[in-house]
Amino acid sequence: MFACALALAASAGSLALAAGQVADPLPSWNEGPRKAAILAFVRATTDPAGPDFVPPSDRIATFDQDGTLWVEKPVYTEVAFAASRVHDLAGGNPGLHVEEPFRTAIAGDEAAMGRMSYEQLKQIVLMAMTGLPVDQFRAEVARWIATSKNPVLNRPRTALAYAPMKEVLAYFRANGFRTYIVTGGGQDFVRTYSEQVYGIPPEQVVGTADAVNFGYDASGSPVLTLEPSLLLEDIFGGKPEGIHLVIGKRPQAAFGNSTGDRQMLEYARAGTGARLAMLVLHDDAVREFAYGPALGLPASEVGTFTQGLYDEAKAKGWHVISMKDDWRRVFAFEPPAR
Repeated sequence: MFACALALAASAGSLALAAGQVADPLPSWNEGPRKAAILAFVRATTDPAGPDFVPPSDRIATFDQDGTLWVEKPVYTEVAFAASRVHDLAGGNPGLHVEEPFRTAIAGDEAAMGRMSYEQLKQIVLMAMTGLPVDQFRAEVARWIATSKNPVLNRPRTALAYAPMKEVLAYFRANGFRTYIVTGGGQDFVRTYSEQVYGIPPEQVVGTADAVNFGYDASGSPVLTLEPSLLLEDIFGGKPEGIHLVIGKRPQAAFGNSTGDRQMLEYARAGTGARLAMLVLHDDAVREFAYGPALGLPASEVGTFTQGLYDEAKAKGWHVISMKDDWRRVFAFEPPAR
């Protein structure tokens, strides 16, 4: 039944818009199969008379952040922040100036950090955060992100959320879905700005979680301090584990953009009833970046989208969103392409 609804969605939506009956909830999307799939899924799951109806209490959609909701190039935003912290720490630790990956972090070379392995990036992040009280960490993130710019696009990082995906978030929420960020990035880091940038409250962010230690500060006040270990590594199979641990229900819809999101999409699609799995493919070097290596796009350590992931998506009925073809505009500050 859901397949029939999808087949009819594009024509039905066009007729309604032509008649001036409804406003387009996804104006930054080009008409096509991906936009139609989103509209059809929401209609099917919110129609109480239909076979795919989902009660409001069970309407859950999960979204990766980096590369799915906002720009992740030349390196993840959290790593850029951590590098700035390592730079500041290096004044009291001269050895960091000669030891990699910290030497590159101190130099602030985001392109070089974007070529590092995941384990090297994790070293930078843990070095930057260990020993900080959680409240101090969040305050430092808030100060930094308020003024930090992407060095390639020369825009504030908070302005580089994708307009089409923010429309999807708003559309889902307007139809009774709870939207969660499920990210490989640091949970405390993303919670600092998630409501401001995406309208997602901090309690609906599931991310890589640092261990914390409860204690008391010099004045005797309770304090949580970040430790040099992880409670949850929210990437690959860790994403379904984090969803189970924090949300407690399987999502009906899941959106990602890389191999790190594969298991989350598999988990979402394995449930019964209407399901939606979508991957953003970065194939637009003019408006953003192009990388894969799927479909012969340049290989990338950041946001790797392999040909194997692309083939799995096609075989399992997941939708691959072409940034170049499916999005009329990428960012809110640019006019939509005609």
